[in-house]
Amino acid sequence: MAWFSSTLGGLLPGSIAAYPTRPLSDCLADGIRGVRSLHESTSDLTYRAVRPAQSSRSELAGESWSTSSSVTRPSSSPVRTGRRPWSLTTAWTRSGQLRAPVDELPTGTPEHAAALAQYREDLTGLRNRPGGFWIAGPEPRAAEHALTGTVPLESLASVTLLSDGGTRLVDRFNFADWPGVLDALGPSGPDELIRRVRATENGDPDGQRWPRGKARDDATVLHWVLSSWLHGATIESNA
Repeated sequence: MAWFSSTLGGLLPGSIAAYPTRPLSDCLADGIRGVRSLHESTSDLTYRAVRPAQSSRSELAGESWSTSSSVTRPSSSPVRTGRRPWSLTTAWTRSGQLRAPVDELPTGTPEHAAALAQYREDLTGLRNRPGGFWIAGPEPRAAEHALTGTVPLESLASVTLLSDGGTRLVDRFNFADWPGVLDALGPSGPDELIRRVRATENGDPDGQRWPRGKARDDATVLHWVLSSWLHGATIESNA
């Protein structure tokens, strides 16, 4: 999945730059086709276990800021913009039903591992299918289901992209809301937010208080602060 993500991430900006007026979903489809062309002669892309990727993109376009996410299920990467608090998150209600057996078992036990394997198998059968969820993979038509949006540049104070591990304080532990996340990012940047995630995970290593698939999840946070309308804008990231 790392190769797929990095390759798609490299191709997507080229498509956007070449066709700046095209919808972001069309540019994402072009990027997926490009990745597909690189290995379709050596890989069975119809195999359901082929690992897809989450794609989250923010870009400056004239006087507007556009965002896109290829994910239409929980554990996606939200996009968070400031000045007027706003967030892009996704929800897929069947996920909670499928993972209920996982949440009933202590994290790290053989029983939990078996239930988690079954949960992932169930998700594989529903990926990129009607009635399931959509994510960037070998099928370009998944881009038709990408979530996209545009906001006026003047309304922004910051833009933040987070992986699912980075959003745990909000959507798993319920220790913060999105304004609270921005408050944590403001003075200290991503380091403080990730520190809080890790401290909470370490305080519940067996998943007794907060049932979850992984005791610790990879957390990536990209925080872009726009000052003086992009004059001297700064970018901070941590993974």
